[in-house]
Amino acid sequence: MGKTGAAVTETVGKGQVAHRWYARPVLFVSDVNRAIRFYTESLGFQKQWHEGDGAGTVCQVNRSECEIILCENADRRDKARLFVELTADGLAELRRELSERSVPSSMTWWGYDAIQVHDPDGNELLFPLPG
Repeated sequence: MGKTGAAVTETVGKGQVAHRWYARPVLFVSDVNRAIRFYTESLGFQKQWHEGDGAGTVCQVNRSECEIILCENADRRDKARLFVELTADGLAELRRELSERSVPSSMTWWGYDAIQVHDPDGNELLFPLPG
């Protein structure tokens, strides 16, 4: 379970234990190495791990507290939508990085205005604008 396994419970109040739910999305991709390049080079993620000593079809990329598992699977053609909330400063940095790296993005409405970015397999990342 990686670095998070030890932090799934915490003590709150007078010795009460609150169980922490920890989730990572799995995005299915047609080429895991192409996906790694997109997330690291275009969106500034870091590769956390890659099974098979870098030769496997599953890996994880991280940026701050956003962790995404990328899984190469030719049989899966479904697309995911990942909703990523940033601080105002984080959003300004994202906009600058998208522009500097020429990453295609658009504005969309999903309950409120959001920046929309698609990865090479059509998975969608939404970054909502502050209210």
